Amino acid sequence: MDIKKTFEKFDHENSFIRVTVPKPIEGSTKAALNRKGNQLYNDGDIEGARRIFVTTRYSDGISRIGDYYKSKNKTLDALRMYWTAPDRTKSEPLIEQLARVVQSLIHEEQEVTSNE
Repeated sequence: MDIKKTFEKFDHENSFIRVTVPKPIEGSTKAALNRKGNQLYNDGDIEGARRIFVTTRYSDGISRIGDYYKSKNKTLDALRMYWTAPDRTKSEPLIEQLARVVQSLIHEEQEVTSNE
């Protein structure tokens, strides 16, 4: 499969598409980074922990970052973390919640439009 040829049709959109795959992190390095991420999380440096957990693909840590965002009512950020983890048991209720919000907004817009 020729990646370049596949995405040529998007050239006019000035899009950026990542075509490289990150190198796997050695086990001992990954463990050390995850320990550092846990330390940062426990010290309250959530963004530092998030960067490490996403880099190492530490799903439990990513899910905990999602829990933190959810506790701060940052629903979309929480959903992004749960989806990245992947933690479908936590992402699906948020997707349903957001779908209800969108449906409500559409319904309100339809009422406003029909009353005009």
